[in-house]
Amino acid sequence: MPQLTWQKSSFSGGGEGECVELAAAAPHRIHLRESDQPHEIATTTPHALAGLLGALKTARIARP
Repeated sequence: MPQLTWQKSSFSGGGEGECVELAAAAPHRIHLRESDQPHEIATTTPHALAGLLGALKTARIARP
């Protein structure tokens, strides 16, 4: 995997191990990971991520 530039989410907590990080890999791929498990990476598209975030903002997905 090429070198990625990870960006911490502005909604992540301030402590160590409480961060969601994102990195753009290509125009049509976004990687996500938790900072306490940096080798476990999920990959999605910008469109799918926008749909998930939109659903969360409008409470269409149940939060724990």
